Amino acid sequence: MVEENDLIQVICRFIYSKWIVNAKSQRDFASIHEIEESTVRRIKNIALGTARDDYNMSLKTLYKICRKQEISLEEFFRLVNQ
Repeated sequence: MVEENDLIQVICRFIYSKWIVNAKSQRDFASIHEIEESTVRRIKNIALGTARDDYNMSLKTLYKICRKQEISLEEFFRLVNQ
């Protein structure tokens, strides 16, 4: 079974590598996805392994990101699992 911290890291890596790095800026990504810029920074730091604290992304945040990327949560987890 995947540990909680490992799962969060996998999710953050996926979001960062597929979407955040392709955004105009972290601020732009946050604005488009209707989330806080600090959330984008947390995702980036978890993805890059530079975070100093734990982060539990809310389902609401993940849903907002997926909605703007025009994919369902089900599809998101299928992509992450590949």
